[in-house]
Amino acid sequence: MFRTMLTHAKKHPSLIPLFAFVGLGAVGSVMYALRVTMRSPDVSWDRKNNPEPWSKNSPNYQYKFYSETIDYKKLKKEGPDY
Repeated sequence: MFRTMLTHAKKHPSLIPLFAFVGLGAVGSVMYALRVTMRSPDVSWDRKNNPEPWSKNSPNYQYKFYSETIDYKKLKKEGPDY
């Protein structure tokens, strides 16, 4: 497959940016999927030792990758400690 891409890129140099952007998009999507599976409080890999990982996070923990409306540094806890 890569040999075919290289031969096409040599014959048609205008395809090089296309291959670069498609590769960058694939790497970005894989990195984001890894980030969501490793850093999200909704995903629990160890149910035996930590069945509720979201309860250990502080109230100003930033769950989302980017939020333009919520300032997580100013949030306060709204419930009792368990």
